[in-house]
Amino acid sequence: MKQLLERDIMKITSTTSLYGVIGDPVSHSLSPIMHNTAFTRIGHNGIYLAFHVSDLPSALSGVKALGIKGLSVTIPHKVAIMNLLDEVDEMALRIGAVNTVTNKEGRLVGSNTDCLGAVNALLEKTPIQNKNIVLIGAGGAARAIGFGVLSQGGNLTLVNILEAEGEQLAEDLGVDYHHLSEFDKLDYQILINATPVGMTPGTDAMPVKSKELKNDAVVMDIIYNPLKTRLLKESEKMNCITIDGVSMFVHQGVAQFEMWTGKKAPADLMRDVVLDALSYLPQD
Repeated sequence: MKQLLERDIMKITSTTSLYGVIGDPVSHSLSPIMHNTAFTRIGHNGIYLAFHVSDLPSALSGVKALGIKGLSVTIPHKVAIMNLLDEVDEMALRIGAVNTVTNKEGRLVGSNTDCLGAVNALLEKTPIQNKNIVLIGAGGAARAIGFGVLSQGGNLTLVNILEAEGEQLAEDLGVDYHHLSEFDKLDYQILINATPVGMTPGTDAMPVKSKELKNDAVVMDIIYNPLKTRLLKESEKMNCITIDGVSMFVHQGVAQFEMWTGKKAPADLMRDVVLDALSYLPQD
């Protein structure tokens, strides 16, 4: 990636602040490229790494022991991590999921920037208020998106393949739940996929069948690797407006960056470097 190779790399020293993303899987993440490029641009002495974490309690003990300054939290830890933190802010408590952790002098504080990221990504392409919206998924990202949609006046219906998980989130949000097998019976103007179905390396998969998609809807997939998932490709054939995962990803990353550094994030650069990185990855 020419843009990345040409940039100056800040010297790593004993005073360099360490940040990272934790998840399982996590090898697909472009958060390191996005944040490291942004750190370099503004002159912040920090480095951001990806950590494959299955043992969450031990990982958080390590965060404290090593003095790691901040974490992004991805699948499947966004809900489970809440009970392991020293503090969770009000917004994340209301959402019921954490995607950001800040180490404040040894106290790990959880926040959620997914909600803002999702809302801003949608509003770039469509109004939300009074729209009939179907959300597929019931994990941490779905919680944040559902909360955001409702806060903007959208009419939300939740769909999930695991009934207990789906029913619980629907109850928490105060919306209707349907099993994924009933998707073709639902009417919607906006469809959002908040599951990992279709993510690299399983790019042939999609959460619903092509024949179940509606013409002229707005379809958003929070997956950004690949940039154009099979769901988005099939939706384009149905004359749908599509929203890829990069917009939500960058918006939430900008909020994280500013939370950790106290400085304005170079948002345009962060978007450009993610798109540049994705252009070098197979999209089929």
